[in-house]
Amino acid sequence: MTLSNNAPPAPDRLVNLAAARARHGDRVDLMVQKVRTGDPLADAVVVELDALGRPARAALQRGLAEGRASVPDAPPGVAALLDQVETVPGWVASDLLDAGDRTSLAVPPHWRGLAFAGGSLAHTYRSPAIARLLVGTGRLTSTAPRRLAETGLWNASVVLPGGLRHGAPGYVQTVQVRLLHARVRASATAHGWDAARWGVPINQADTARTWLDFTVVPFTFLEGIGYRLTGEEQAQLYRYWWYVGHLLGLDEELFLGIGNHEQAGELLDLVDSTSEAPDENSRALVGALFDAATTNLAAVPRSPMDAAGWRDLLNALAGRYHGEAATALGIPESPVASVLPLLAAGEAKARGYQLQVPGAVQEAVDDGVLAFRGLIAALGDGNAAYQDHVAAR
Repeated sequence: MTLSNNAPPAPDRLVNLAAARARHGDRVDLMVQKVRTGDPLADAVVVELDALGRPARAALQRGLAEGRASVPDAPPGVAALLDQVETVPGWVASDLLDAGDRTSLAVPPHWRGLAFAGGSLAHTYRSPAIARLLVGTGRLTSTAPRRLAETGLWNASVVLPGGLRHGAPGYVQTVQVRLLHARVRASATAHGWDAARWGVPINQADTARTWLDFTVVPFTFLEGIGYRLTGEEQAQLYRYWWYVGHLLGLDEELFLGIGNHEQAGELLDLVDSTSEAPDENSRALVGALFDAATTNLAAVPRSPMDAAGWRDLLNALAGRYHGEAATALGIPESPVASVLPLLAAGEAKARGYQLQVPGAVQEAVDDGVLAFRGLIAALGDGNAAYQDHVAAR
C-alpha cells in the first residue's frame, strides 16, 4: 500500500523512513497508517462503560466468562466486542489451543525470567512513546514489582493449556488487557496527548511491538545463552500467538502468516528502525524493571546467585541483545559478558540433549505448566490493573 499524496505527514515519532523504505518498501506506509490507528471496538466499549456504569461492566464480564449468548441485552459496544472475540478465525488450530504454548512452557524458569525482563519488557520500554505513556500512568518506576507480576500473570494465563478457550483465564484476561489499552488511550487523549508528535496512544504499531515482545524477542534473547528453537517449535509458537494477536485487537495484516523468527524479524526491524532512540523515561523504566526482576530471581529457593549476580548476568545478556540501544537504555557493561560464550556452549549442549532424548521436551513442558500454575496461585486473582478497571462494582 502507498499513502495518498494528501495524507497527513507521518507522526514525528517515526524516524529514518527513507532508509526503512529501502529495506521494507510499502510496509513503511503501513507502519505510518498503523501509528495513527487505535482499536475502535475496544474504544467504543470504554466509552460505554463510562456512560452506563455497572450494568455495562457486568454484561462485559459475564459475556467474557459465559459467552455472548449469556447477555442478550448487552449494550451495543459490548455486544460488538464479544461478537468479534467469540468469532474464531478459520486459521486457528484447535489442537494448539488445547496444548497451550508448548514452546514457551518448555523454557526453564530462570531463563524465562531473564528473557522476560531483559528481552520482552525492556524492548517494550525502548519505545519513547510507550515509555512516556507508562510513566504518565503513575509511578511505574516505584511500582515495577507489581507491574512485572501483573504482566507475568497475564502471560502465564495465556500460555497454559486451554488458556485461550472461550471463558478461560487467558482469553478473558487478554480482552481485559486490550480494554486497558483503550482506557489508557482515552485518558491520554483527554489529557492533551500530542497525536501529531506521538501518534495515537497505544496504536496498532505499539500493539505489534507487544506481540513481537512475546514471540521473536524473548527467543532471540535466549539464543544468547544457547537456547535455540527448532523450525517446528517456531512454527507452533507463531501459530499460537496469531490468536493472541487477534484477541488483542491487532490487525491481521501485521501478523498473520508470520511463521518463523526470520519473518518476525522483518517486522521487528521495521518497528525498531523507525522508532526514536530510548529516552529518560525508557531508562527509568528499565532500571526499575531490572531491580525488580533480579530481586525475584534471587528470592527463588536454592537460587545459585544473589541479586547482584543475577543483575550482572541480566546486564550482560540484555547488553548483547539490545546492542547499540543498550547504552541508551542505561544498561551498563557487565563484568560477566566475557563468559557468555562458555555459558552459551553449555546451554546449547543441554538443549541438544533435550531435543534428542524421548520425552525430555514433554517433561520440560510439564514442569513449565506446574511453574506457571504456581505463579498464578501465588499472585492471586482479580487484583491486576487490567482486571480492576473493568470490574463490575
